[in-house]
Amino acid sequence: MRGCIVLVTYEEDYQKSLADPGGFWGKAAEEITWYKKWDRVLDNDNPPFSRWFVGGEMNTCYNCLDRHVEAGRGDQDALIYDSPMTGQVEKYTYRQLTEIVARFAGGLQSLGITKGDRVLIYMPMVPEAAIAMLACARIGAIHSVVFGGFASKELATRINDAKPVAVLAGSCGLEPGRVVEYKPLLDDAIELATHKPSHCVILQRPEAKASMINGRDHDWNDLAVKSAPVECVPLAATDPLYILYTSGTTGVPKGVVRDNGGHAVVLKWSMKHVYDIDPGDVFWAASDVGWVVGHSYIVYAPLLNGSTTILFEGKPVGTPDAGTFWRVIQDHKVKSFFTAPTAFRAIKQQDPEGKLLPDYDLSSLKILFLAGERADPDTIMWAQDKLNIPVLDHWWQTETGSPMGAYCAGYGIKPVKLGSISLPVPGYDIRIVDEENPSVEKPAGEIGVIAVKLPLPPGTLPTLWQNDDGFTNSYMKDIPGYYKTGDAGYVDEDGYLYIMARTDDIINVAGHRLSTGGMEEVLASHKDVAECAVLGAKDELKGQIPMGFVVLNAGVSRDDSDIVKELVALVREKIGPVAAFRQAMVVKRLPKTRSGKILRGIMRKIADGEEYNPPATIDDPEILDEITASLKQAGYPKN
Repeated sequence: MRGCIVLVTYEEDYQKSLADPGGFWGKAAEEITWYKKWDRVLDNDNPPFSRWFVGGEMNTCYNCLDRHVEAGRGDQDALIYDSPMTGQVEKYTYRQLTEIVARFAGGLQSLGITKGDRVLIYMPMVPEAAIAMLACARIGAIHSVVFGGFASKELATRINDAKPVAVLAGSCGLEPGRVVEYKPLLDDAIELATHKPSHCVILQRPEAKASMINGRDHDWNDLAVKSAPVECVPLAATDPLYILYTSGTTGVPKGVVRDNGGHAVVLKWSMKHVYDIDPGDVFWAASDVGWVVGHSYIVYAPLLNGSTTILFEGKPVGTPDAGTFWRVIQDHKVKSFFTAPTAFRAIKQQDPEGKLLPDYDLSSLKILFLAGERADPDTIMWAQDKLNIPVLDHWWQTETGSPMGAYCAGYGIKPVKLGSISLPVPGYDIRIVDEENPSVEKPAGEIGVIAVKLPLPPGTLPTLWQNDDGFTNSYMKDIPGYYKTGDAGYVDEDGYLYIMARTDDIINVAGHRLSTGGMEEVLASHKDVAECAVLGAKDELKGQIPMGFVVLNAGVSRDDSDIVKELVALVREKIGPVAAFRQAMVVKRLPKTRSGKILRGIMRKIADGEEYNPPATIDDPEILDEITASLKQAGYPKN
């Protein structure tokens, strides 16, 4: 193991993190540069609200950039932009990125933007997205990144909630075969919003030139080039760094707040202890800056750690083929790779035999991490077999900002149990409780609601943006003294944690509470199935019955009805007649959010004949029409 050798065991650190959280995280905070040390590591005087590193002053941008230049890493690559959409690869050293960010931060200050102001970022996956985030952090402005291409109505709700003084946007985003113009969506959103930003800064991409509004709109390059660089602004550790709205929100959105100090401490700590990444190593999280993964593990954590991060503008398939991930890993010598299981299922669906893999040198790749959707054992086994490296599922949420449960590779990888995300990450006291009586903990092997004993560790949400009541009602009210994750699962006799489904996806079949995730695991094990989803449809007799949707591997030419019969028999064999699994349908694709989460709740509403609103994050709304047609052919909805 290169770099700083971790001498303590996972068990020692985990126990200390619960017994003495102040001592544990105070030691971790020594890895961050502070202008002023904290007075208290943890202020837990007003539960369920807790604040970390109270009285401390620091700057996240300084810790991501300037300090590495000062320490002699100025010529090391900080960020690599790789875009199969445009054919571009650009590399930025720590020195270059610091200079660019400092100048753009000066440009923001020239518009009158100052500490505490909100800045909304509406960008494609280009280096300027990361530059915008870091520039805001440099001057103490609170950024709120909204996924590029979000619908105008959803964008307007976020503008109204955050009340940004400025919006930083690209003229367009690029999808395979099409250009998505952002500026008309932004203009419509501002027209709809009751709050009107004073400034819009537009990055003009050559694929689509945006029209500009005099007096409000500014050209990105003019601002970036003509402005003088500025120094970092000292900020309280408890000052907000960003607001991130949870995906799929409607009505009043939930703006997750992230502070500066705790966020920096935990992300820096996690790079070594969770991902086994040292300064100088190349780390790639194939996500988008619009999601929490992009915030934490494309932009902030690798740079806090002095590592090299990759910002990728493309898709796992179709840009140009199912080998694009292998090409990026080879070209940039990626050590650890982090992506969603749905990306690997897409690759497996297109290249089930892994025939493209031998074309690439993947010797640099040591570990693959999966998160975002439950990683079914079949996908993990396929990846292990093809890559011959550890493939580790782990679990976290927008609200936590970093992993809650993981095979913490920096301590040495625990034995892998398929279907499990291993053990709680230090700082997280995770319990499995009964939904009807949360004071009762479930025994090993029994599914229940997953809750985390307070206080939550640093880096987790201290509250929702200007909505303390919403924070307590959404996360803390149902199980007093605990954070309710909204996930369901169980622990085994070794303490390994299994995340089976969102609590909404636990179905009740004739009085038996069953996990749709367990049934999906069985369906995914079939040799012809690329990916699948199981939902609970209304049934007059049993309350709910499970219904499966499967996407087949490329090249499968067998009759769909034969495959469905085999799937029904397989669930009966593996789970038993109690599952009452009698119906599955073959579909071309599954409806997902752009982060890869399957929209099971929407599919259930279609099956039950209920009204629904497609979330703003849906990848392709037309898929819902295909699902509706398949269900109609099968006789749903029943009413």
